[in-house]
Amino acid sequence: MVDTASRPHLPGIETDVWVLAEWDEYVALCDGASDQGGEFSGLEKARCYYDNGWMRIEMAALGPLHGRENAIVLKVIGLFTALKGIRVVELINTSFRKAGNRDAQPDIAFYLGDRFQLPPRNNQPVDIGVYGAPHLVIEIASTTLSDDLGRKRLLYERLGVQEYWVVNVATAEVMAFAVEQGGSREIRDSGVLPGLILNTVEEAMQRGKTEDDGAIARWLLELFRT
Repeated sequence: MVDTASRPHLPGIETDVWVLAEWDEYVALCDGASDQGGEFSGLEKARCYYDNGWMRIEMAALGPLHGRENAIVLKVIGLFTALKGIRVVELINTSFRKAGNRDAQPDIAFYLGDRFQLPPRNNQPVDIGVYGAPHLVIEIASTTLSDDLGRKRLLYERLGVQEYWVVNVATAEVMAFAVEQGGSREIRDSGVLPGLILNTVEEAMQRGKTEDDGAIARWLLELFRT
């Protein structure tokens, strides 16, 4: 999810590994960032994950590679849902929480379709017991690729997402998984965005190496209108 070469360091707190922690410890740490009145300066730039007694804290990437691929993936899905008339709510760097048990803060998440309830307009974690898990979750991976494909994949399965994508920024590849029956299987066509193939997302990222955003958007518009 983050690039260790382009992120800040958080002194005194072990980051980028899963460590044992009680839920109350995790909440005090990750909900106690200084920008929210807490005592832990620097955590406002962190991403926090919790899975049944284990926590992981990652520092947000600051370099353009992570941000660029993030923006291109958002553009693909935004234009696709708009032109296909799919109801959608897009959330960036948002926490999704099952209190006492699990918590995740993916790069991008989407609620899709006609039946979901609009999430609250506040800065608290989204309670998946009330609003449900997002239908699609995406992690933009560089040095954390193995964890995004491993432990985080299991976490998202347990949270109840329907589809999970991992974007490998080094190769401009997307590894996508349909979550079903307590596990997941790799896919190349999206199930939650019918008609969207992962090759399109990958080609958009390849174009991003030489083309500007306007050119990519025009190509996508022409593709999705056919």
